Amino acid sequence: MTGAAFVPTPDQREFRDVVRALCADKVEPNAEAADRTGRFPQASWQALADAGICGVALPAEHGGGAADLTTWSMVVEEVAHACAATAVTLLVHAGAAAALARLGSEAQRREWLPRAVTGEIVMGYAQSESHAGSDVAAITTRAERDGDAWRITGVKSWITSAGVAAAYLVLARTEAGPGTRGMTMFVVPADAGGLSVGKYESKMGLRGSPTGEIILDGVRAGADAVVGEPGGAFGIAMGFLNRSRPMVGAQAIGVARAAFEVARDYVAERDAFGRKVADFQGVQFMLADMAIGLETARAMVRRAAAIVDAGGVDGEPEPAVAAAIAKAHATDVAMAVTTDAVQLLGGAGYVTDFAVERHMRDAKVFQIYEGTNQIQRWIVGRRLLGR
Repeated sequence: MTGAAFVPTPDQREFRDVVRALCADKVEPNAEAADRTGRFPQASWQALADAGICGVALPAEHGGGAADLTTWSMVVEEVAHACAATAVTLLVHAGAAAALARLGSEAQRREWLPRAVTGEIVMGYAQSESHAGSDVAAITTRAERDGDAWRITGVKSWITSAGVAAAYLVLARTEAGPGTRGMTMFVVPADAGGLSVGKYESKMGLRGSPTGEIILDGVRAGADAVVGEPGGAFGIAMGFLNRSRPMVGAQAIGVARAAFEVARDYVAERDAFGRKVADFQGVQFMLADMAIGLETARAMVRRAAAIVDAGGVDGEPEPAVAAAIAKAHATDVAMAVTTDAVQLLGGAGYVTDFAVERHMRDAKVFQIYEGTNQIQRWIVGRRLLGR
């Protein structure tokens, strides 16, 4: 890899600036209300759809923008800078649609992708269960043969866009026994008989993104609902994570950058002890550490994006390791930066008059979902030891 992989091209910078202006105008104004009410910011989603952002990362043959992961990371960062809840909706939607584009049948692609690309519908991804978060192999949702079709039974937990998505990619066990074998992915419409939304979670952050249980009570899925090869869903899920983990890092950078900017501007204007708060060396050091963290996190995310896009690069970490490093580092940085932003505002940072307390609450979950940061370190450690 060359240094160019870390530096946006003129076209990428121009596109990023367009997305940044759009988000400042059409997405950020809705973020506070979405957090306060816990309601999905439909106006923000519609703004992204109208601008063609929902399909940026999807293949051109399906009407998408065919953006590489580096470009996509820039888009995700800008949306998250404006509204973290909208960004997580976009990321899960794009990931699920991309899985269908790569592995779905021609009929599945025709049915779902045109509307997913335009943002007419939101796509969901139903993998996690109450006892199986980072441990995908522990899922117990099962799909049993019913003639030439399947019956899916189980409860999925912590599902992004629950009740908003038009369809979910559902992981279910089609062979008895624990382990990574015998898992199959199905595309299941939200209005399928037997599918319902259970409890919604009352969350610390990302409150504008509905998160809830998806209950599958004998949902009938035809043979044409299987995505990829029957029994091969674990590999699909791991491939999904290799692509999504750097993007979680990009989300984290966007949120942290927003908090940093509020704190920087606040201390530049705030007076204390007869001088600007920004004139104190200790404050300058805090700002410098925050900026250094953001720059290193962004570099790690873009590096991982380039490695994953290439399917691996000689002399660089394998894609799974690069993705784990980027996700762990960027999300740890985001938690530190948003916490310091609250600290720099003092009491003003602890109340809702400024957005930094929301940014801190939003940032925490980035260290948890798509595999906790302990899982990311486990991945890296095992590879270091050749295991």
